[in-house]
Amino acid sequence: MTDVQTAPTDAPTIVPLGQVPPLGVVPEKMHAWVIRPERFGEPVKSFAQEEMPVWDIGPDEVLVQVMAAGINYNAIWAGLGEPVNILKSHGLDFHIAGSDASGVVWKVGSAVRKWKVGDEVVIHCNHLVEPGTSDLQTIWGYETPDGSFAQFTRAQGQQLLPKSPDLTWEEAASYGLVYFTAHRMLIDRAEIQPGEDVLVWGGAGGLGSFAIQLCKAAGCRAIAVVSSDDKAEHAMALGAHGVINRKDFPDLQFRPDEDEERKKKRFGAMKAFGKKIWEVLGEKKSVEVVFEHPGRATFPASVWLASKFGRIVICGATTGYDLTFDVRHLWMSQKRIIGSHFADADSAGRANKLIMQGQVKPVLTETFEWKDLAEAHQKMYRNEVYGTIACLVGAPRPGLKTYDETLAVMKEAG
Repeated sequence: MTDVQTAPTDAPTIVPLGQVPPLGVVPEKMHAWVIRPERFGEPVKSFAQEEMPVWDIGPDEVLVQVMAAGINYNAIWAGLGEPVNILKSHGLDFHIAGSDASGVVWKVGSAVRKWKVGDEVVIHCNHLVEPGTSDLQTIWGYETPDGSFAQFTRAQGQQLLPKSPDLTWEEAASYGLVYFTAHRMLIDRAEIQPGEDVLVWGGAGGLGSFAIQLCKAAGCRAIAVVSSDDKAEHAMALGAHGVINRKDFPDLQFRPDEDEERKKKRFGAMKAFGKKIWEVLGEKKSVEVVFEHPGRATFPASVWLASKFGRIVICGATTGYDLTFDVRHLWMSQKRIIGSHFADADSAGRANKLIMQGQVKPVLTETFEWKDLAEAHQKMYRNEVYGTIACLVGAPRPGLKTYDETLAVMKEAG
C-alpha cells in the first residue's frame, strides 16, 4: 500500500516548460529556480535554473503542478543569505523559494481527504511543523525548501484553498502571502471596527494594497503612505480615503546613529506628519490603528501617531528588527502593540472567501515569464514594483483560468 493515489506509471524523465504530463503522471525531474549558498547575493546572482528531482510526498501532503507563482520579498532574503541563512535552518544545500502558487493537485497523500487529483487550488504558506498536535508554523517556501518556483511543489493538505474560477492562474498566485497576512493583522489581531481610521505604511505595496481594501470593506478609512504620484493613484483607486507621500517628510525616519540634532528634526517631522493626517481626515484626530511592517525606520512615528488607546499592529520589519522608540508615548496614552504572523488555515480560508465572492480583488500589476523570474525579484529588490507581481510556471501564457483551458492552449501550440 502506498501513501499516495495511484497514477499511470510510464512517467517521462522531465517535461518541457509550458507543457504538462497526463494528469497524475509524475516525472522524475522538474525545472526549478534554485538558490545555493555559494551564490548568495542579489537575485540575479542567487537564482539559477536547474533540473531537480520531483519531491516525494508523505501521507498528509500533496504534490501540485504549479501554473503560476507569486513573488515576495522573502525569496530575496533567502537568496541574500540574510538576515538569516535559511538553508542552515532546513538543513539542505539548496533552496527552492516561492511562498505563493496556483495550480492543479497532481498527487495526494493517503491521509488527505479534502482534495483529489485534478483540483484547482491556491496554496497558503502556513506550514505546520507538527500537524494535528501543535500550531507551531514555518513559512512554506522560505523556512521549507520546497516552494513554488518549480514545475511541481510539495505542500501539506491543510495549505490548499480553492482557486476562484474567475481568476487567471497568475492572479490567483499573486495574493496569498500578503493578503492573508493583512487580513490576519487587521481583522483578527487589530479587530478594526467601522468608523475607525487606519494609517497604512507602504500603501501601494502588496500588504498595503490589501490593507486598503480590507479597511474599505470593514467601513474604515485608510490613509495610505506612499512614495510617488503613481503609487498614490494606485492606492486611491483601491479605495484609500487619502494618501501621504513620505518623501515630503525626509526627516521622519529613525536612524540608528541618530544624534540630538537629528532627533529634534525627526520629532518635528512627526508633528508635521500628524498635521498632514488631520488635513487628510478633515478633522483634528489621530488614527486608531497603524498598519506596520517597515519596522525600525517608521516604528517610533507609528507609536507617536496612534491615538490614545490606539493599536499598532506589526507583522515584520523590512528596515530593521531592532526597534527604538519613546515608550512614554505608549504607556501614557495606553496604546497597544500587537504582533501578527501570517495566518492560520482558518484565517486564510475566511480571507479567501472574500476573494471568491469578489469583495476583495487581487492587485496584480505585472506578470513575468519563467525565464525572467530572477529579474522580477531584482526589480522588487530595487523597490521598482507596486501591488503584487507573479511569474508563469506551467501556464503557457497569461490569461488562462482553468486546467481544461490551459490544456487546450497547449494542444493547439503542439
